[in-house]
Amino acid sequence: MRHTRHGPHLHQLTRLGLVNVYLVTEDDGLTLVDAAIPGCASAILKEAQALGQPIRRVVLTHAHVDHIGSLDALHAALPDVPVLLLTREVRVLRGDKGLDPSEPQVPLRGGLQPSAVPAQSLHDGDLVGSLRVIATPGHTPGHLSLLDTRDGTLIAGDAYHTVGGVTVVSERRLFFPFPALATWHAGTAVASARRLTELDPARLAPGHGRVVENPGAAMRRALERAEGTRR
Repeated sequence: MRHTRHGPHLHQLTRLGLVNVYLVTEDDGLTLVDAAIPGCASAILKEAQALGQPIRRVVLTHAHVDHIGSLDALHAALPDVPVLLLTREVRVLRGDKGLDPSEPQVPLRGGLQPSAVPAQSLHDGDLVGSLRVIATPGHTPGHLSLLDTRDGTLIAGDAYHTVGGVTVVSERRLFFPFPALATWHAGTAVASARRLTELDPARLAPGHGRVVENPGAAMRRALERAEGTRR
């Protein structure tokens, strides 16, 4: 995996040039955000070892296979490390595609790989180390993003991607249509992107694509495009 450092706390690990996971440094060790595609566990563990800090927790932005593909292997190697995700997404992790009555009655999309790994529930506003949990449903019902309260880095999962430019996940772009095709409900995804844009983050770290510094203007332009497609 390609390892790129951004600022004092964020380490981006990239597989196949498109799939990102992140190691975030904390006083007690590392927070791993997402678990990539299958076959990445040993590379992730190697990069953590090179940083000289243990992985203390795993946070999943959502339960699509390109974000949890190596979860079972990581859990086998780190059985005492907690796995954290939004309460709503725990059901998706278990393979439950059912919807709540209050949710848009649209079938879930994208590749799901059920896992029985024990999971702990997070809620909007929780703190995981220095990372504030932000519920950003739309791509999946229980998608989350994370804002580093120390430096304003936004780990956006699949709320935004940056392949070919900063893009709200619901916008289908010809050169990288897959995130949009895997999005559960476009209107909800746009609302979540609006919430993230209003945070005016200092750095945007997506699940797919490059990390962008000072992304505010690009996020606003992307949001305007996405809102236009909803009219």
